Amino acid sequence: MLSPALAVFFVLSLLFGLLWLARRKGLAALSLRLVAPSAGRATKQMRVVERVPLTGQHSLHLVACAGRLLVVAVSPGGCSTLADLTESSSDAHSAAGGAH
Repeated sequence: MLSPALAVFFVLSLLFGLLWLARRKGLAALSLRLVAPSAGRATKQMRVVERVPLTGQHSLHLVACAGRLLVVAVSPGGCSTLADLTESSSDAHSAAGGAH
């Protein structure tokens, strides 16, 4: 039989391996905050609003940056901006305002 310490090590290794595989396939996300946010720190100018995994290595990100909302495609080859939703929503708003 296995010693209890070896059994615990085996189970934890198996769990970490499954978590790594799930993250690699885009099925799970892990966010650990080891440092508490500082009260004196400046507010962040950029944040990921939403992420949609397409495949294991391809995803779409909705990014808010400096008052703009961008759709960014991420792949092993790099990143590219697909749309600036800030411009289209302001155009739609001005068109709707001009109709009145």
